[in-house]
Amino acid sequence: MNERYPGYDVLAKRHTPSWNEQTRRVIDHRLALPRAPRYLDEARWRTLEAVCARIVPQPNTRPPVPNAAMVDAKLFENRGDGYRDARLPPLREAWSQGLTALDAEARRRRGVGFDTLDPDEQDALLRTAEQGGLSGPDWEGLPSAVFFAKRLLPDIVMAYYGHPTAWSEIGFGGPASPRGYVRMNFDRRDPWEAAEAKPGREAEAARKNSRVG
Repeated sequence: MNERYPGYDVLAKRHTPSWNEQTRRVIDHRLALPRAPRYLDEARWRTLEAVCARIVPQPNTRPPVPNAAMVDAKLFENRGDGYRDARLPPLREAWSQGLTALDAEARRRRGVGFDTLDPDEQDALLRTAEQGGLSGPDWEGLPSAVFFAKRLLPDIVMAYYGHPTAWSEIGFGGPASPRGYVRMNFDRRDPWEAAEAKPGREAEAARKNSRVG
């Protein structure tokens, strides 16, 4: 259930003037992505699924965004960003090496793969990678901090917020072609945009009291 934008489903806009045929094709492609890996092998896929679950935890009250599948699709299509940090190898090589290195580090420290670590241990290992604390032969030519900041984090987060389920969650209407948006000022919305739920009187009173105190 979407508590912030109750009842809002961006897919209800499919046949409205907000979306043209090109937009519909792009969204249909994202919704139809296979849930099994097409580029990564099984071991790297399990690691990627576990990493995605820690980077963007998802509620169990709705079908999840297929984050791992969206990242794998980017790798399958070899769809680069048009640029990359010079300290990183190309897209596919960076992800393949990074996932292998994370799993190898988990096995070295705990004797099990990254995907079987408990969530706190996974978070700790990812935090160490973010801080540049992972090194060794598996990380040769791939600084862990750069991989985390320039590849792992942006690819996963951008995949998540590129999916219609996430759009509904944040009240985003998706591309607005050909209709466009008109009311662009702060705290204004067009009639076809999602309406954010207003807090109840008790919540509003509590917030005012906390400011006074």
